[in-house]
Amino acid sequence: MDFFETILWPLRWLVELVLACWHWLFTAIGMDSESGVTWVLAILGLVVVVRAALIPVTVRQIRSQRRMMDLAPEMKKIQDKYKGKKDQFSREAMSRETMALYKKHGTNPFSSCLPILVQMPIFFSLFYVLRQASGAMGSGGSGAGQAGIGMMDQQLTDSFNAATIFGAPLKMTFTQGWESGNWVVVAMLGTIMVLMIASQFFTQLQIMSKNVSDETKNSPMYRQQKIMLYIIPFAFLFSGIAFPLALNIYWFSSNLWTMGQQYIVIRSMPTPGSEAWRQRQARLKAKGKLTDDEARAVEAAEQKATSQGQRQQPISSKRAKKKK
Repeated sequence: MDFFETILWPLRWLVELVLACWHWLFTAIGMDSESGVTWVLAILGLVVVVRAALIPVTVRQIRSQRRMMDLAPEMKKIQDKYKGKKDQFSREAMSRETMALYKKHGTNPFSSCLPILVQMPIFFSLFYVLRQASGAMGSGGSGAGQAGIGMMDQQLTDSFNAATIFGAPLKMTFTQGWESGNWVVVAMLGTIMVLMIASQFFTQLQIMSKNVSDETKNSPMYRQQKIMLYIIPFAFLFSGIAFPLALNIYWFSSNLWTMGQQYIVIRSMPTPGSEAWRQRQARLKAKGKLTDDEARAVEAAEQKATSQGQRQQPISSKRAKKKK
């Protein structure tokens, strides 16, 4: 047992427990214990348990991400203040002011990564559970599945090894499918990779396009985040190739959960001044549920948008000549 397996031992035990419970439940209602559908449903059950437990952390992450976007204009002022100053005193002063700004807004750059950091140990715990069940941990990776450390006994291990969906073994990776000529595995994992990249892109796009205030959209931080929008999703190419079909089903299902949860949060708790906020206020106004304070906020936002539009109106060449 290597170092990471030792650290993840408690989580592996819990993952096995949840998988075994869901598998038992679906088997108890008459489903085939060795069916790939039964195991896929057990994996989806694991997603539901994990993501439901992480809802408070995810909401905190969304709020933190929103605060990071909101403080971008103030961050720009600090950067401009110390622009070109390379001495140690200036760097320390810039660091102190930056940390004070984070403290004032109740956020930090690492808060937005918290749900992913929490989920990664669970993801790798499931990886170890499935790898041991498929026999990849055995002598020479011969394929003789080993019982797990908890509820994943030899019977469940053999059941998982026999499980296929549309002819694709759940334990097989993209590389194994390619080498063995199992084009169903290749096609399924290729499709899942494309869908994972698309779902991740759409999830981030929801934030960037709808849940960012107009002021923040003009900041350098927003432009940097926009670049990452097109880079980060392609990290799923690695998971699609390196990990087995069962693990990719887990990750893709978790992505879909994130996308739906993000939609609900943005719709119900949008960033003030953002497109999603204006849409929510319009819905409340149409239903007659807009409070006086919210109505004043909407009016102020509309006046600000109108004044900015007036200031940014292009001047024709004839008018420009007259002014000269």
